[in-house]
Parts: sequence; structure tokens; C-alpha cells
Amino acid sequence: MATASMKEISLRIKSIEGTRQITKAMELVARLKLSKALDGAEKCRPYFLELRRTLSAVASSGAAVDSDFCREPSAKEDKKICIIALAGDRGLAGGYNSNLFKACGEFSQGKNVEVLPVGKKACEHFARIGADVVSSEYQSIESMDVGDAHDAARLLCGRFLSGEFEELYLIYTRFVSMLSQVPATMRLLPLEKPKKKDTQPPYMLIEPSAQAVFDKIVPDGVAGLIWGAVCESKASEYAARRIAMENATSNADDMTEQLRLVYNKARKGSITRQITEIVSGAQSE
Repeated sequence: MATASMKEISLRIKSIEGTRQITKAMELVARLKLSKALDGAEKCRPYFLELRRTLSAVASSGAAVDSDFCREPSAKEDKKICIIALAGDRGLAGGYNSNLFKACGEFSQGKNVEVLPVGKKACEHFARIGADVVSSEYQSIESMDVGDAHDAARLLCGRFLSGEFEELYLIYTRFVSMLSQVPATMRLLPLEKPKKKDTQPPYMLIEPSAQAVFDKIVPDGVAGLIWGAVCESKASEYAARRIAMENATSNADDMTEQLRLVYNKARKGSITRQITEIVSGAQSE
């Protein structure tokens, strides 16, 4: 009985050690990817923030009243809203994907929403729940580049101008620190004006025409905001996966240590019983 129990414990230890090798390898891969993603996110963040301020300033200029990109949405309850949802390509990243989907669900509650999912997990999730999906072209956020961001921006800006939806939002995961990644929501269209009422709108001389400039700058600006959010989301995903795999590796070490103690205790008991049986046999002779 003890021998069978010891064999089961030994097999369990080997199984956990095999799992530990996988989690450790995934942790190292996530660590390498995180370093590159953080570098990209840190370089992109100043541009990302300045771009938001610039688009806000453009929206508050006198010329903005002539642009469809600045038209206010209607008060209808069933107005169409489009969201860009940025999730990961893989799981095993703690609550990274589930937190993003929860934020999307809370935002969409009671609204008439269509979705442009980015990332394999996002495409799978919104297909599974039967959401109104604009396109499933962006299956991989990891391989997404600036050109893809511009393609998505042109697609969505065109749909906005044609009246297919009245508002465009971006839902992504903002990187705060290694231990904190927070879902964030940003309105992209129509352009939002600065919230401070006491500031004088900047005077802008726009040539050749306000419409021509807006037709160029707004899609490029939206593409820049999408790309900035992609960089933030990648860094957040790799950070979440690194922490999750570190915890999994640590838990595997703890379980292995506990099982070794149980194994050694069982082995000690087995040896003691064998010695007792030998002594008893010798005495009976």
C-alpha cells in the first residue's frame, strides 16, 4: 500500500515539475517580450498624449464647426456606437483578457453597439456572444503594425462620415506598473473639445480648406491613437502574463516541496516497517 502511494506521489512530482518547466519558459518569453513592448510603449506615450491634446485643440477651433468629424451625436437612446476592443492573442495572462471583456460589457450595457475586435481572444469572444462585428480581420494584436492601425482608422472614419454609427470608442488596457494594468475607455469620434470652458479657442489659419485638412488629419490622428493603445495593451498583456507565470512557477515549487516531504515521510515509514518485520522475523526464529 505504501509502495503504491509512494509511486503515485513520485508521478505527481514529475508531472508538476514538467508543468513548472512550461510555466518557467513562458515566464522567460514574456519577460523578453515585455522589455521590448515597454520600450515601444514608453517611446509612443508622449506622442499618444500630445496627439490627444492636438486633436482636442483642433476640435475647439473655429474651423471645427464645418467638419463632420466634430458633429455632436444625437440624443437617441438607440443610436449606433462603435467600439474598438483590444485584447490579447493568448490566455494564461491572469485577468488581462477577462477584465477587458468585462469593461466592454459594462460599457455596452443598454447601448446599440458594434465592435471592431483586435486580437485573437477578442475575435473569439465577440463571435461567441453574437456581437455585431464590423470586421474580424485583425486576428493578431501581436503582429499588428502602424499600417494596420491606419487601415482600421480609414475604415472606421469612413463609416462614421457615412453615418453608420455616431460615436467611436477605444477600449484597451493601460499599463500602470508591473503589478497594475487597468482597462481604459477613450472616445475617438466625434472629436472632443477641451473640458476647460475658460480657455480661448486657438485661432487657426487652415489651408487649402478646413474640410481638406480635417479629412487628412483626423484619420491619421485616430490611427495614432489606435497604435498608442496597441502599444499600451501589448505591454500590459506581457506584464500580466509574466506575473501569472511567475506565480504559477512559485506555486509549482511549493507543491513539489510539500509532495517531497510527504514522499520522504512515506518512505521513512516504509523503511521502518521493513526493519520491524525483519526484527520480528529474527526474534520468532
